[in-house]
Amino acid sequence: MKNITDSFVSLGHWSSAGSFGFNTDILATNLINLSVVLGVLIFFGKGVLSDLLDNRKQRILNTIRNSEELRGGAIEQLEKARARLRKVEIEADQFRVNGYSEIEREKLNLINSTYKTLEQLENYKNETIHFEQQRAINQVRQRVFQQALQGALGTLNSCLTNELHLRTISANIGMFGAMKEITN
Repeated sequence: MKNITDSFVSLGHWSSAGSFGFNTDILATNLINLSVVLGVLIFFGKGVLSDLLDNRKQRILNTIRNSEELRGGAIEQLEKARARLRKVEIEADQFRVNGYSEIEREKLNLINSTYKTLEQLENYKNETIHFEQQRAINQVRQRVFQQALQGALGTLNSCLTNELHLRTISANIGMFGAMKEITN
């Protein structure tokens, strides 16, 4: 093996006067190789790389365009949603105000109807009391009248004689006759 490596090492020391050989200087050979590879890549890969970059650029632009369209649509939907929200908030405020005023109106109506009902009940109570008083008064009158009548009949029966009774009847008939003549 030593002979093979010696032959490569010895090839590195040949003079460069028109002969071909291997350069073992790593830094010099890497720069040359790198520049050759880059040159070949640029020459042959320029079209392919350009196409790849153009395709990538178009996809990025399409993505940006689609994103802008979606953003515009989202902004439009957001504005519509905000408008609907404002409208709903206004309607909710109106319902709230109308609801409060409706509640107050119903409250006042209930209070008024309760007062009217209480007045009617008070009137019915007073009428019932008045009716019962009148009925009691009439019953008392009837009893007093019956007792007075019975007392008067008893007194008349005990005090009257037949003759006195006939005179009283005659006097009463005379009074009725006189009243009849006056009215005619």
